[in-house]
Amino acid sequence: MAGRPREFDKQQALRQAMQAFWEHGYEGTSMATLVAALGIASARIYAAFGSKQQLFEQAVALYEADEGGFADRALALPDIRQALTRMFEDAITTYTRADAPKGCLVVSAALGTGPENCGVQHWLGEHRRLRSESIIERLREAKEQGQLAAGTDVEALGQLYATLLHGISIQARDGTPAADLRRASQCALALLATRQP
Repeated sequence: MAGRPREFDKQQALRQAMQAFWEHGYEGTSMATLVAALGIASARIYAAFGSKQQLFEQAVALYEADEGGFADRALALPDIRQALTRMFEDAITTYTRADAPKGCLVVSAALGTGPENCGVQHWLGEHRRLRSESIIERLREAKEQGQLAAGTDVEALGQLYATLLHGISIQARDGTPAADLRRASQCALALLATRQP
């Protein structure tokens, strides 16, 4: 049995890969970076996860199920104002944590790529588009339930909130303090005209 590679925890390795991609971006995370982060040889990384892009996609899935899943959890709240307030608060908390990379993995990992990685850029763009659609759909449901004023333009308001959500990620990565981001989200939430009881 001499010389047999030691076993490794695939889920732990995936989480380490997620952290590397989150911190350095897709193109900034080389195979050498992944080898150092995971502590296993590149051949074993390929054998366990496939290509670098396949590893990245699995890392994004892990992120969206854990740290990045706050929006789905918040939007499931029955009251629309509470749902959006929680979404922005959890975004700010997640994106400005001292013990994690700043910003959102899905927003920042591939904003700009070389031609060979356009597929990754477009794939993440579709994830962001689906987030925008989920916010619009939640506002539409709230309007149908009578929680919003009858004249609310849910498409425009949803795009505004999605733009702010994604912008919070960029601002957090640039070092904008959480308190400033909270004030910005409060201004945006003031536009939410809920139906008067």
